[in-house]
Formats: sequence, structure tokens, C-alpha cells
Amino acid sequence: MGGTPSPVAPVATTRSRPIAYLRKAALPVGLVALTTGISACAGRRLPSINGSGASFPAPAYQRWAADYKAEKGYLVNYQSVGSGQGVRSFLTGSVDFGATDEQLSAGNFKEGMAGKRGAVQIPMLGGTISPAYNNPDCPDLKLTQAQLADIFLGRITNWSALGCPARPLTVVHRTDGAGTTFNFTNSLACFSPEWKRRVGVGKAVQWPVGLGARGNEGVAGLIQNTPGSLGYVNQAFLRGVVKPAKLQNRDGQFVLADSKSGAAALNNITLDERLGGEECNPRGAESFPIVAFTWILAYQSGQGDAKAEAVRTFLLWALEEGPQQQAAELGFVPLKGDVLKRAREEVARIKG
Repeated sequence: MGGTPSPVAPVATTRSRPIAYLRKAALPVGLVALTTGISACAGRRLPSINGSGASFPAPAYQRWAADYKAEKGYLVNYQSVGSGQGVRSFLTGSVDFGATDEQLSAGNFKEGMAGKRGAVQIPMLGGTISPAYNNPDCPDLKLTQAQLADIFLGRITNWSALGCPARPLTVVHRTDGAGTTFNFTNSLACFSPEWKRRVGVGKAVQWPVGLGARGNEGVAGLIQNTPGSLGYVNQAFLRGVVKPAKLQNRDGQFVLADSKSGAAALNNITLDERLGGEECNPRGAESFPIVAFTWILAYQSGQGDAKAEAVRTFLLWALEEGPQQQAAELGFVPLKGDVLKRAREEVARIKG
């Protein structure tokens, strides 16, 4: 750090020990106990915590876990298993926290451990869900909302229908229960009355066509290995030959999924008293049309003081400016303003 180094403290001798002992012995008994207790608390380490759920925010959560361990020395394990499994694990109490891209229903808050312990639902990040494709012959793909729905309905089967050189088009979709799928199909239902009637909205649906894979990771990998394919992923998984398509928004503009278009869309979503909220086709000329918050689920009580403190400490750290900006660099939309304030207040409700 520079400057003159501080002198090394002298090593205690056998002569100094009785003096220190006598000074401590001269203190009132209650004060000795208090100081001993404070020393014990100051030296206490928080336990490790385990979470599982959405693959959508997994790159951010896993990066946070690594940075948190390096900075604070505490261990956070996060398994990317999909929102559906994450909610189930949270409701059964097999994890310290769950993660989901679809807000909990009113009934979920009364189920299992959520009903017994109480549950808080904390928005941690926002993100866009982008059409993703692998077709070097079509470098600047633009899709209308109707075209995107028709691709997943199986009505468009060749790239020539999208203004590209002719070749078969292979659809790729999720096979696991996923909040990403819920948000994607929720938007398709807004884009297309036929989609809403034939397929509907859900974490898992009966896809009319396509190849399936588990998780955002699996879908991105399948697109990467399948030239001529098109699927949907969180923008954080857009890399290499897995390219984003511009998508027409509600105002008629073709926009790419990025932090700017995601933030514009998220600003048009109103959160309820439990911090849930969604919008299938947000307004705004700069808004990307498929966007969502992603939430951490935690227990209000019943997990013990140490676990509660460990979860609370990690989440408050993750909502600081540094970790949020780190997530933005990974392709997510950081929380700001009133949403960030409300998220921190919700974390404070986590008790032992």
C-alpha cells in the first residue's frame, strides 16, 4: 500500500500474561461474559447455503457465488435445474432458497414450506428472452411478432419465408418446466391468437414442432450444433454462432435484446405487493417485447438464525451496485430505482 510499514507487535511473554489475566479478572462477572460473547459472535462464520431453480439467471448467480466466496469467504451453491424444479424444491424445503422466472401464484404462497414458514419473493435481475438462431447465410434476421409465432407453430418451415436463402428451418425449444418458457409462450399468446388457442401459456407446453433440450444451456448448445436452427434463450446465452434476431415490438420497431431495450421494457412493468409482475408485450419504441424479472424465493422464518443471516447477507450483497453491474456485463438488466429499494426491503423480512 506504500508508506513506512507499521512496527511488528511484540510477542507476549510469560510476564505479561498474569497482568492481562488480572485485568480481566478485575472486571465484573457480567461484563466478562458479555465481552466473551461478543468475541464469539465476531468470530462466527456463516453457514453455506444451497439454492436451485431457473437457468435463465444462472450465469449471474453462479458468477455471484464465485465472487461472494472470493470477497466474503462464504459458500453459496446454485444448481441450474429450471424454474419448475426450483419452485418444487423450495416448497418441499429441500433448499435454502429457490429461483424462478415465473412469479409464484397466490396458492403457492400457501403450499408446503412456503405456507409453514412464510415466503418472500425478491426480484434480483431483469432479462430479455431472445429469438436465437444459427444461420450464417442470414446475418441480419428481422422477425415480426406474427412470424415468430408462426415459426413455433410449424407454419414457417423454410428460411426462404423469412427473406433468407432457402434451407430447412429447425425449431429448438425447452423440454423442462421453465420460467423462460412461461415468459416466452406468454408473449407468443399476445402475438398470436392461434398460439393462444392451440398451445397456450405455461412452464411446459405441447410444442407443435421442434427439437427439445433442457435449460438455456441445452437450447443454446443445440442451436450451436444445428445449422439452420432457431430457438429462444436468455440474451446472456447469445454467443458465437448463436445469434440474436431483431424482433418487432409493440410500437412497430425492430430491436435487439440488450440491457438498454430490456430496461426500457422493464420500466413498463408494474410490480404488485408481493413484488410479482409481468407484461407480455410492453409499450415503448425502445422496448424489447419479451422481457421478465427473475426472482429468488426465501423463507421468512423457520430456517434458524444462522441460515437466515446467511441468505439475507448474500442477497443484500447481490443487490449492491457492483454485483448488479457484473450481471449487466453478463447480459442481464440490473435493478434500479424503486424496484431495487423494494427488493432490499423484502430481503430484510427474512428472519430466523
